Parts: sequence; C-alpha cells; structure tokens
Amino acid sequence: MKVYDSSRIRNIAVIGHGGAGKTSLVEAMLFNAGHTSRLGKVDDGTATTDFFPEEIKRKISVSTALAPCEWRDCKINVLDTPGYADFFGEVKGAVRVVDSVLVTVCAVSGVEVQTEIGWKETEQKSIPKIVFINKMDRENANFDRVVQQLKDFSKKNIIPLTLPIGSEADFKGVVDILKMKACIYNSKDGSYQEQEIPSDLISAAESARDAVVEAAAEGDDELLMKYLDGEALSDEEVSIGLKKAFKADSFVPVLCGTALNNMGVRHLLDFIVDVVPSPADKAEEKLNEGTLSALVFKTLADPYVGRLNFFRVYGGEIRSDSVVYNANKEKEEKIGQVFTMRGKHQESLSEVKAGDIAVVAKLQVTETGDTLCKKDNPVILEGIDFPEPMLSIAIEPKSKGDEDKLSGAIGKLTEADPTLRIEKNTETKETILTGTGETHLDIVLERLQQKFGVEVTSRKPKIPYREAIRGTVQQEGKYKKQTGGRGQYGHVWITFEPTTEADFIFEEKIFGGAVPKQYFPAVEKGLREAITEGVLAGYPVIGVKATLYDGSYHPVDSSEMAFKIAASMAFKKGMEKADPVLLEPIMNVEITVPEQFMGDIMGDLNGKRGRIMGMEPQADGMQLIKAQVPLAEMQDYPIVLKSITQGRGSFKMEFFSYEEVPAKLAEEIIEKHRAEKEE
Repeated sequence: MKVYDSSRIRNIAVIGHGGAGKTSLVEAMLFNAGHTSRLGKVDDGTATTDFFPEEIKRKISVSTALAPCEWRDCKINVLDTPGYADFFGEVKGAVRVVDSVLVTVCAVSGVEVQTEIGWKETEQKSIPKIVFINKMDRENANFDRVVQQLKDFSKKNIIPLTLPIGSEADFKGVVDILKMKACIYNSKDGSYQEQEIPSDLISAAESARDAVVEAAAEGDDELLMKYLDGEALSDEEVSIGLKKAFKADSFVPVLCGTALNNMGVRHLLDFIVDVVPSPADKAEEKLNEGTLSALVFKTLADPYVGRLNFFRVYGGEIRSDSVVYNANKEKEEKIGQVFTMRGKHQESLSEVKAGDIAVVAKLQVTETGDTLCKKDNPVILEGIDFPEPMLSIAIEPKSKGDEDKLSGAIGKLTEADPTLRIEKNTETKETILTGTGETHLDIVLERLQQKFGVEVTSRKPKIPYREAIRGTVQQEGKYKKQTGGRGQYGHVWITFEPTTEADFIFEEKIFGGAVPKQYFPAVEKGLREAITEGVLAGYPVIGVKATLYDGSYHPVDSSEMAFKIAASMAFKKGMEKADPVLLEPIMNVEITVPEQFMGDIMGDLNGKRGRIMGMEPQADGMQLIKAQVPLAEMQDYPIVLKSITQGRGSFKMEFFSYEEVPAKLAEEIIEKHRAEKEE
C-alpha cells in the first residue's frame, strides 16, 4: 500500500449497538473501494473484519479491527468496533485515536443503549460524528422516527444529508441534499444514477437543504454574514462551511442506506473524503513533523505471530527497521516491518507518516496505552481510560500438568486486553480471572483452549469469610507425651477475649515463672498458626486477644514445640466455648445509574441485604447510589446491573469491614464446609 500524506488520511471509528450492521457497512465500504471482489457477510462468517473464530461462531464483533479503505486518492483508516457492552474497552481504544466517528443506527431498532453510551464517549472528547441509518430495506424501517430519536436523546443539531427514496422492500436510493438530485442505486456494484427528485420528496428535500445551508453558514463567520444578509451561498461555499462546522462538532450529518444491499454507501465514502477532517486539520493536535510521537491503542496476542501492536502516529514518522523509545517503560524498542491490516490480511508499509494508523509485531515491552517516541526527545501522550473489570470467576486447568501453560497463556491475554485481570488469591488458593461480563469471560476461556491449548474449569470464587468470638473464656492447654528417653511437656492457661483493636493481640501476665520467658514466643507462634483456621468452617479468626496468665513446665521435657502445641490446643478448645461466630466481608459500593432505574436498583440492593448510605445527583440525569453490601451478594452484580439498567449502569466497590453472617446463612456455610471436609 502506498504512503499517504496527513492531509489525505481520514481516521474514523465505526460505533453503535450490536446488530446495527457496523461490520456489514465496513464490508460494503471495502467492496465499493475495490478491496474485496465480493460482499462478505457476517452470517456466513465471510466478513473481512470479523475473522476470529469466536466472532464467526457468535456472529458478533468482539475486537476492534482495522480496515484501511482507499477512496478518491484518500486513505480512510476504518476501525470497526464491537457493539456489545462487554467489549466497550475496544470502543474506548478506537475512539482515542480517531478524528471522527461513524455511528451506525438500525432503521428498525433506532437508537439503542450502546449507541447512547458510545455517543456520550465521543461527546466527552468533542469528536465529530456522522450517523448512518442502516437497514432501510428492512420491514418497519423508519428514517424519520430514527432522526427524531437522535434529536431527542442527543440535543444536537441533527441534519440529514441524504433522504431515503422508498423504504422497506421498496427502498431504492437516496436524495442527495448537497446536489439536490435523486440517486437510484444499483445494489450489485454500489453505483447509482442521478435523476430528478420525486415530486413527493421535493418539499422534504428543500427543507433539509435549508438546514444544511444554515449549518454551513454557522461554520464560517464570513459565510454567516452573507447568509444573514439574504445572499445565496454557492455550492463551494456550502462545502467549505460544512467542513468547518463538522470539524467544530456543531452539527451531526445523517446519511442512510443499506449495507447488505450496498445502497447509500458511496455517498458515505464521498462525505468522509469531502467533509471529515484529516489529521492535518485537527488544530488541537498540530502535527510536529520533527518530533516522533505515536500511541499504541490496541494489542493482539497471537501464539504464532506473537504480539501485534496497533498504533497511531501523532508526530514525525515511523519507518521499518528503526529504533524507537517507549517513554512509559523507559526502554528502546526495535521496529521490524511496519504494516497495515485489513481484517487479518497484512500489507507492508515502508513508513508510517504523521496521522496514519499502522501495526508492528514482536515489540518486547510495549503495551496498550504506551507512547513511542525518540529517546532524545521523550514525550508521553494521554493514555486510554479503560473500563474496570468487575465480574470474577475462579479458574483452574482441567489437566493438573497445565498450570504453567495456563499461566503463560493468561499472561499473553492480559497483556493484550487491558480489561482483563488475573490474580492468585493466597487465602482461598484460587486463580481469579476478572473481566467486564459473562460474554467477555466466555470468550477468554474459549481463546485459552483454541489458541493456547489449555482447557479450564471455572466457578464462582470462594468468599473470604472470617471467624470471631463473642465471649471471654479461660482455657487450659496441656501437651504431654512420654516416650522412651526424653518426653514432651507444655502446659498453658490462656484467656481469650474479643477485641476491635487488631486482628490478633498476644499478651503474657505470668507470675512467679510458671512458664519460663523463653517459651513465650513459642506460645504466641502456636496461637498465630492456630488462628488461621477457625472451628466453625475453617476460616481465619480475627479480633482475638490472647493473654497467657499461667501454666507449668518440666525442667527436662519442656520444649518450644511442646508449648506451641499446648497453645494451639488451648485455642481450639477455647474458641468452641467462646461463642464463635462467622463473619463476612462487607463492601462499600458506588452505583451510577440513570434516574429512572433508581427504584429498581434500591429494591434489588435491599434484597441483597444492602444498606443504602446515600444518593448524589450526577450530570446527564444520572444518580450515584452509595451502599454497603455483603460481598457474597455482589458476585453476579455486573450481570444484574446490566439487566436492570439495560446496560446503562456502572459500579465500583471496595472492602469496608467484616460483619456477622445471619444465623440461617451461617448454618448453610458451616454445613457446606463440613460436607466438603467429609468428602
């Protein structure tokens, strides 16, 4: 592929709700540009940008795919993003490095949840948007209804640049508002023929044209003065004004068509070339040709090719077989062959100029969010704010010998996916994998098997319960063992009582040398080892104060080991008498939801034994609910929250304290522990 100057590059992310037809639209763009010889289809598993086995199997995108498209001597770097909430991190990575966004909306379903969430993301970053209303040929397709939904939810100036000619099975083309011509499409090759606008659409077209001219005038002060003076704007002036207004994000143009039948797509490609800003046009990120800076926005882990890093160059250029500096890791990296990818197909590049997007393989330390630059002129670009993973499962390999294999494979996957976490819980001795949702975790487990040959089993993680005592007891512990030769003798009296000052406190109040000083550390050690396993269900014991106040010893048979064992015996007997109780972790939870879901969320929290601590209104009609909820009730909360709020809610939580488990639940937990022990 030839190298393009910054002014001939367009970087655009395709976002929208799952099922709106983003991948099909990208496929149609590639076909019209001559990059494919036939239209691939998601349902057939032949789409260029859905090439992972899990994408073909599920018929959904799970990873952002790069698909450069050459149109009218411009290179359009298209980033096809997933439309499901579990993979919103992919959307965030793509949106970070593009200059505009193409929002794909289904003409039947209209504006859906992930459309709203993606839209908000672009608003926060002031990225201009184009809307393509897709599937105009489907039953119940309604262009006007979707345009009204966009206006209602976004509060932006929504202006159609094409109007549909016919709808559902009769959809056959669009009215081009800029040319004021009807364009009848040929679905076989995506071409169209211009005709006069049908009489029943002339009024709507003229109204749309007025809105376009007004938006163009508002994009340029000179044009605005001319417009307000009642002078007509030329087509060229309208084009100049539209480009400025779009770049300023002062209006959202709407085009329509059907990707599967390849209609309306050429108008979209022309608009991207004519109106969408190039990297050179973006004033807030002036490209300094002398200073190299590039941001890695995506990483793929492949067991055969190795690691693939996708990057955008913001300044300078990156050449094959050069050396760059990773400013985040403070290490130099050797760049091999730089290339672009169209789906899974690679095309070599000699260099990557400022503004362009490309890929490099086998970098040693570079990860998503890192900046590549020159060592003598280091710079760190703003990184990517990925969603925090909140749904956890415990995993272990099916084959006992696969522990090392699993560890290596998971390491590669977490390097590539910033929304994936892995940790070893030393207390429960479980390997905990945390992701953004059920589908995310399912796909990770599939990849472990397919790509790395590791089969794993998964289950809910164990809750790290604790045990405590409510009463005070004085308990004797005596260890006496006589064998031939030297015996063992240790004898202690210890007071056990509850304390809130620390997890464990040890004191001694021995009078008259009943227990010699040299055995005090052994007594403490015996107790510290004993409290790691309580008498109710084998969980660690907290909040105990132990005071050694009496005992006896034997001048020959006493030893540190004997006193350690005696202390341990005293603890186990004493705890049984001291009114033991099971404790559970309570979490501080902060949930952000749209106001209309407040009642349902609070009702659900009450059902989870939660305590509502307060509420705070947030921006955009959102509410922050603060609550304290047992961890045991929060294990599947990402799924519950998604269901209640249709994917619009988010939450975070952190440990607060341990509290007593209700008696009935405690009985079940203790019974389960006993049953497992007997097995």
